[in-house]
Formats: sequence, structure tokens, C-alpha cells
Amino acid sequence: MKKIILTLAAVILSAGLVSAQDMAKATETAQNANEALVAKDYAKALEGFKEALTLAQACGEEGEELVGTCKSVIPSIVLTIAKNAIKDAKYDEGIAQLDEAIKVAEEYENDDVIGEAATLIPQVKKQKALALYNDKDYAAAAEAYKDILAADPEDGASALRLALALTNLDDKDGAIAAFKQAAEHGQAANANKQLANIYLKDAQQLLKDKKYKEAMAACEESNTFSESANAYKLLASAAAQLKDNSKAISSYEKYLELSPNASDAAGINTTIAVLYQQAGNKAKAIEYYTKVQNDPQYGATAKQQLEALKK
Repeated sequence: MKKIILTLAAVILSAGLVSAQDMAKATETAQNANEALVAKDYAKALEGFKEALTLAQACGEEGEELVGTCKSVIPSIVLTIAKNAIKDAKYDEGIAQLDEAIKVAEEYENDDVIGEAATLIPQVKKQKALALYNDKDYAAAAEAYKDILAADPEDGASALRLALALTNLDDKDGAIAAFKQAAEHGQAANANKQLANIYLKDAQQLLKDKKYKEAMAACEESNTFSESANAYKLLASAAAQLKDNSKAISSYEKYLELSPNASDAAGINTTIAVLYQQAGNKAKAIEYYTKVQNDPQYGATAKQQLEALKK
């Protein structure tokens, strides 16, 4: 019996010695990791603190303090690695590291790292998308902005960028939808101007193709987003081709209202006078011929018509 007791005592003493050695190893590993951290060798520091954590956890109560230290520093190192990747424009790597930082911080209950990483992720996604757009990689930029909007559909600025990227990809329907989304969320001025331009370009092509009704509809759609002198001028031209003199007159008048100093104002005033004359509105025809009676190009015709109308 005495011999057994002596053997158990030797085992206990041996176990205590092993535990002390393990703790010493854990401490040394953590110290080396800290030196790497000070030297800004973050990958080595992270690896070292992870190893020290495992060693300290195996030491039970004796290693609890070191376990706490490792758990507090590991999420911050992962966050720093993420920030450095972002600084080097390695956006995908940075986002992956931010996700990892959140995962580790949640495990180790580090709310500060969770909050900072979660705030950075959408910012980095926008940086990535903008960099792709500026590099004219519109297809990749569009996908990046779609990803942003999937998380935050009310991000009007990103919707506007998506629309511009899709415009460069000749995806008119996609661009229109994105511009409308942008307009609904704080980007109405810019988005509506772009929408007006899309329909104005359509109108120009439709007029060239002699599709006058469609051209008129495109002009009117353009003006619902942002009125423009050009849209009214095109609308008037299409209406005149369809012999819709009333529409042509009102559109030409709106054109001159929005662009009173237009270089072709005299010609437009003459056209309006002719249209009123054709419609039998002598008073309005006289009014518009009078506007150009001293014009070098149209004055002679205007005076001739005024004489005839005043008889």
C-alpha cells in the first residue's frame, strides 16, 4: 500500500511539471507573437496567438488569463489584416478578412471588432465597385453594385452608379429601372436627367426612322422626367410630319419659351407663323410674322405675308 501511494505522488508531481512546462511554452509563444505584432508582421502574429491560445487552453485554470489575452487580440489582428488588404486595393481579400474578423469576434465576444468590421464591409464594396467603374470594367462594376443594392435597396447613389454602368453596357431597360430606383432614393435630379436623355435619344432615332408617332411618345416621356427645349423641338417636328399642327405649334412655342435665345429662333417663329396661317388663325400668324419682319433671312417673306394678311 505504501508503495502505491508513493507511485501516485510521483505521477502527480510529474503532471504538475508538465503543466508548468506547457504554460511556459504558451507564454513564450504569446511573447513571440506579440513581438511579431509590434513588427507589424500580422500574419505571423495571428498564427502565434492562435497557437498560444490552444496551448493556454490546455493548461486549465492556470492558462485562463493568457486565454483571455489571446481572445482579445486575435479579432483585432484579423481586422488589421483586412484593412491592409483594402489599403492595397485587394477588395475581395479585404472583404473576406472582414467576414472572418466578424466570425472570430462573435466567437470571442469582441463587440468593438464586430461593429467596425460590419461598418466597413459596405464601404469596401462601394470602393471596389467604384474602382471597377473608373477602370471602365462596366460589367464587373454592375455586378458589384447589384450586390450592394441587394443588401441595401435604398442606396440611391449605388443605384445611380449601377444605371450608368448599365448604360455603358447598352442595357437600356436595366439602366431605366436602376435610374428609377435611384430617383426614388435621393438621386431624383441626376437620375431624371439621365432618364430624359435616354428617351430623347430614342426620339432622335425614331424621327430619323420616320416613326413619328413613336418619336412623339418618346419626347413626351422624356419631358415627364426633365423638360428640355430639344425634346419639344423634336416633338414639334414629329407632329408637323403628322399634320398635327396644333401639337406642332404648342411644342414649338414651348421650345422658344425654354430657349428664347436659340440660334434658330427666327426660323422657328416663321414656322409657327406659317402653321397658324394654315390653321386660319390670322391674328397669331401676324403676331409671329411680326417677330421676324426685320430678320435678314426671313424678314422679306414675313413682310410679304404680313401685307397679304392685313388686307
